[in-house]
Amino acid sequence: MSQYLTTRELADLLRIGERKAYDLASSGEVPCVRAMGKLLFPKDEIVVWLNSSRTGPQVAEPPLPPIVAGSHDPLLDWALRESGSGLATYYDGSFDGLRRLSDRSAQATVLHIHEDNGFNVKSLKDTVGEAPVVLYEVAQRQRGLLSAPDISDISGFSDLKGRRVILRQDSAASQRLFDAQLEEHGLTRADLNTLPDCARTEEELAIALRDGKAEVGFGLGALAGFLGLNFHPTHNERLDLAIWRRAFFDPPMQTLIGFLNGPRFIQRADELGSYDLSGLGRIHHNGASG
Repeated sequence: MSQYLTTRELADLLRIGERKAYDLASSGEVPCVRAMGKLLFPKDEIVVWLNSSRTGPQVAEPPLPPIVAGSHDPLLDWALRESGSGLATYYDGSFDGLRRLSDRSAQATVLHIHEDNGFNVKSLKDTVGEAPVVLYEVAQRQRGLLSAPDISDISGFSDLKGRRVILRQDSAASQRLFDAQLEEHGLTRADLNTLPDCARTEEELAIALRDGKAEVGFGLGALAGFLGLNFHPTHNERLDLAIWRRAFFDPPMQTLIGFLNGPRFIQRADELGSYDLSGLGRIHHNGASG
C-alpha cells in the first residue's frame, strides 16, 4: 500500500469535501508534500496529527508511529534504509526529535547533544523525566569545520569572520554547539556571511560545500573524504538512539538493532571513516517508570 494519501483519500478519511482538504493543506493545518504538482499526505503523519487532536480520557496508549526522528547521521540513515526495518524517518535536529519523542509522534529519536558531563542523558531526562525510554549508543564520531575543496585557509573558529558559512536549523544540536563556539571565540552569526537558507541535514551541508555554495560549515568528518572536502576536527561526540521501551522490542526496532550489530554496518562505518563503534549497544539510560 502507498505510504501517502491522495486528496480524495484524505477527504474520505476525514469525511469532508475535497475542497476542504485542499484548504487544510494550503493553510498548513495538515501534514502534506507537493510533488509533480500534486498534493500527497503522509499516512503515518496523518495518524499522528489525528491523535494529537483527541480530547477526553485515553483508555489505552495509542500505538507509536514507526518513525525515527531527530538528528540526521549518514551512517545511521544508510542503516535504516538497508536494514529493511520499515521505520520511516523525520530529521529536523536533536531538539525537534526530543519534542516528537515526548509527544509520542515518534518511537525513537537520534541525539548528539553535548552536555557538561557527557552526551544526551540530561537533555533526555529534562524532556521525558524517568519515562520508559532507552538510550542506546550507536557510535562516536568526529565533528568539525568542513570547507570546500578549494578552501585551505580555515583551520579554526577564529578564521570564520567574514567567510561564507552555511548554517544548520536552530533545532539541530550541531547549530547550538556552533553558536556556543562562536561566542567562545568572540564572534556571533552577524560576523559571518551566512547563506540565506540553512542545511536541514548533514549531507545537505556537505553537498552545498562541494558545490561551492559556501566556503565552510560545521559538519561531520565522515563526509569529508566521500565528497572531497577539507576537514579540521574540533569535537568528538556520541550518537545515541532514544527509544520508547515498548517499541524497543518490537520487530521493526529489533530488525534495525540486529543490522547495526552486523558486519555490513561495521564495514560501512570503516568506509566512511571518523566513526568509532567500540561502544555500540551500550545503554546510557533506561527510564524506570512504566
